[in-house]
Amino acid sequence: MTYQIGFQLYSSRNFPPLEPQLEKLASLGYDGVEPFLPNYEADPAAFRRKLDDAGLKCFGFHLPYDGLVADPQRFADIAHTLGSDLLIPPWLAPEDRPRDADGWRAVGESLGKVAQQLSGQGLRLAWHNHDFEYLPLPDGSYPIDHLLDAAGADVGFEADFAWITRAGVDPVEALIRHADRIFAIQVKDTMKVGTVAEGGWAAMGDGIIDWARLWPLFAKTRADHVVVEHDEPNDWYETARRSISFLKRRES
Repeated sequence: MTYQIGFQLYSSRNFPPLEPQLEKLASLGYDGVEPFLPNYEADPAAFRRKLDDAGLKCFGFHLPYDGLVADPQRFADIAHTLGSDLLIPPWLAPEDRPRDADGWRAVGESLGKVAQQLSGQGLRLAWHNHDFEYLPLPDGSYPIDHLLDAAGADVGFEADFAWITRAGVDPVEALIRHADRIFAIQVKDTMKVGTVAEGGWAAMGDGIIDWARLWPLFAKTRADHVVVEHDEPNDWYETARRSISFLKRRES
């Protein structure tokens, strides 16, 4: 299967300005981007014009969990302005993370309520993971299972297999477990434990993730696009270039 390819703009946050980044991404063959709050917060319409000028789509966008729960309509309006139907809360601060299954189920239930409000406007909601959703609770269960179960089928999942790997979980098992909930896939790579350079992250194909095992399983998910990301690149453009080159080889 051929996937549309996006780039998470968090990866290039330390290398402004934005407009040349968009132009370079388009020239590399990217189909779109996945922005995060600082990209669009001040003026969503102006950000949309920049995407249009570069010939790029907005596949989905990251947004704060608390802000979404407090004011779903604000972000629904932003989604319509950006031309995206996928809203992605990606983070809970350490002090806000539940410590038991009931707490994670409560997070899931709140997401489910928001998703029901959004669905009437043609919008979708998907949770994005880090490592903490795959760190066992005292009873041995995983937070992600409770979150998705309590959220219900209206809430999807953007899987980040690099963070899953860092949590010590087999990414293939994680994909199979939640394949029917995965709306988008972040194809971030990670180096072996202890690597200091670039935060231990890598361009896709340069790290330790076995993409040959994972790639055929993407077809079991509901994803129609993949998203390149690197949290701390020394050279965002080289990361973008190497990652899309690897992706194109996987698809050929």
